[in-house]
Amino acid sequence: MHRVASSGSNGGSVRARKEKKLTYVLNDANDTQHCAGVNCLDVLKSSVSSDQSYLFTGSRDGTLKRWSFDEDAPLCSATFESHVDWVNDAALAGDSTLVSCSSDTTVKTWDSLSDGVCTRTLRQHADYVTCLAVAANNCNVVASGGLGGEVFIWDIEAALSPVTKANDSTEDSSSNGANGLGSSQPVASLRNVGSSNNISVQSSPSHGYAPTVAKGHKESVYALAMNDTGTTLVSGGTEKTGRFCLSGSSDSMIRLWDLGQQRCLHTYAVHTDSVWALACTSSFTHVYSGGRDQSLYLTDLGTRESVLLCTKEHPIQQLALQDDSIWVATTDSSVERWPAEVQSPQKVFQRGGSFLAGNLSFNRARVSLEGLNPPPAYKEPSITIPGSHPIVQHEILNNKRQILTKDAADSVKLWNITKGVVVEDFGKISFEEKKEELFEMVSIPSWFTVDTRLGCLSVHLETPQCFSAEMYSADLKVSGRPEDDKINLARETLKGLMGHWLAKKKHKPKPQASASGDILSVKDSKKNPTASKSEDSSAANDPVYPPFEFPSVSPPSIITEGSQGGPWRKKITEFTGTEDEKDFPLWCLDAVLNNRLPPRENTKLSFFLHPCEGSNVQVVTLGKLSAPRILRVHKVTNYVVEKMVLDSPLDSLAIDGGPQPLFAGNGLLPSGSKPWQKLKPSIEILCNNQVLAPEMSLATVRVYIWKKPEDLILKYRVAIAR
Repeated sequence: MHRVASSGSNGGSVRARKEKKLTYVLNDANDTQHCAGVNCLDVLKSSVSSDQSYLFTGSRDGTLKRWSFDEDAPLCSATFESHVDWVNDAALAGDSTLVSCSSDTTVKTWDSLSDGVCTRTLRQHADYVTCLAVAANNCNVVASGGLGGEVFIWDIEAALSPVTKANDSTEDSSSNGANGLGSSQPVASLRNVGSSNNISVQSSPSHGYAPTVAKGHKESVYALAMNDTGTTLVSGGTEKTGRFCLSGSSDSMIRLWDLGQQRCLHTYAVHTDSVWALACTSSFTHVYSGGRDQSLYLTDLGTRESVLLCTKEHPIQQLALQDDSIWVATTDSSVERWPAEVQSPQKVFQRGGSFLAGNLSFNRARVSLEGLNPPPAYKEPSITIPGSHPIVQHEILNNKRQILTKDAADSVKLWNITKGVVVEDFGKISFEEKKEELFEMVSIPSWFTVDTRLGCLSVHLETPQCFSAEMYSADLKVSGRPEDDKINLARETLKGLMGHWLAKKKHKPKPQASASGDILSVKDSKKNPTASKSEDSSAANDPVYPPFEFPSVSPPSIITEGSQGGPWRKKITEFTGTEDEKDFPLWCLDAVLNNRLPPRENTKLSFFLHPCEGSNVQVVTLGKLSAPRILRVHKVTNYVVEKMVLDSPLDSLAIDGGPQPLFAGNGLLPSGSKPWQKLKPSIEILCNNQVLAPEMSLATVRVYIWKKPEDLILKYRVAIAR
């Protein structure tokens, strides 16, 4: 605590450039389940080389999962984690390549039979990528469409750069999420389908590649379909064979198109709300459809006869046929397989309950059940792959280390974000009542932001704001530290998140001086020659304190980006130790390796300290004082006591006209103690005429007691005997 000038100026300041942020995603105990709605499905059927069938699912939680089945019991055999936003579509290109697209604007390819290895990242779209199409007999050809109206056709084995957007970084080699690691792989080529209803060929001498450019879409593209050889692409539809194409729309209609005549042949009014998913039989005689009305229908395209297969509790987003069953994905995190008689759809109609599909929306001409809702043909699914309930509500508690959450099943949990674990599961209770019960009168700066877009907690750290919060070691129950030792919450959290990386890094051989090596140390040595090479001797070897130890089972994932390659996502236990500033933000490495934090604002608080009115207690200070925001009131008390005893005769203190018993203790002077510690006055600190608890911080007093924008005013007096 020290005096500061009554007035002054901060001087000229330059606004810093926007730094890249670091996000960590907290996983629940069972991370083999999706924790948000499932957007896409695809089935890898058994082949001659493998008698095992797999189901692949992509979710709004940003991951894909591979499911195998042992006697119909689903098992998550791999998680594919690299996308940093919703996975919107996925498709199998051949037997070993899985292609996915995301709201993070990327298309990624994966080794579908691996443990989740991302083999390539394609960065060409300018907006969300919403849909994919793969040629069944030419697995090298993949089309992607997105919100920007762009459609790209990728030859994933080609080694040529695309002509359009030639200056952008189009392709990244990646290994399970972290971009820019290892040697560069060939850049994928593409054909662009843009906007204006024509197809043109453009030459590109610089790249030696003549792409096909087709223009037509002026708005977003939501669905694509491609013929088996990859020579014909339909955008806007979801199923296509030969000359016919089916489309589903937000007007609740299903339409059958003749591509040769370029007109709509038939309209089917089956649903009462938007149609979001279609799946056709191989003969293109029947279509399965689902959508926002939470119903799955089977429709005979020839006779117009429809039957309700099942009803769900959530809107249906995707369908996938497998043998005689159909997989159904919804906005819920679970996936179900239902009987569908795919090989012989007529068997479903023989069960009864069918009706004729009308041709006007919301006006169904049902023959057998006029005016009545048809009963579903099936009541229960044959297989259910359960998911975790997504978080739908959250509240950051005042201690800025815990978050209260409520999921879609109304279960309330308390999370500790500096450890990444659930502190307590309260079950189904009132969220608001529990929030009030957990209220603490404490003020700590907001050092992070949080959202639940992925269905789980995503904690965002941005410099320099994230380094604004400090706590005393004693308050965090960190032993072996001095009483006044302060711990920066963000710095220790980063150390905990990167503990596995640091451990792997220490065991890596040191790079040669001439190699690219540790660029961070090179840059640091230019700024401060004495600080270089410090990571191995000091900060990097600091232990991770218990309040910041993250679990190795269901560990959190980091989402960030460095100087190259774009954003990536990876579990903290999967780092190799080779990652550097090309992968991590420089400010993050500087904090973890060198314990060097950026300049911070508002870490100190100014206040005045006066004696209470009407008392004869001496004035111990003049002017304004400054102290850390986390300084406790008992420290202010000690300051007053020390000033009163050391700066004045002991018998001169009086209050209300007479001498008072100002000193506590047994009168004995412990060895090594100062004289004033033997004769300690009983002092109270007040604010707004309210006696302050000794454990309160100055920041807490300002927020909850003072409640004014002006500088804090504290008053002191000799404690009144009670």
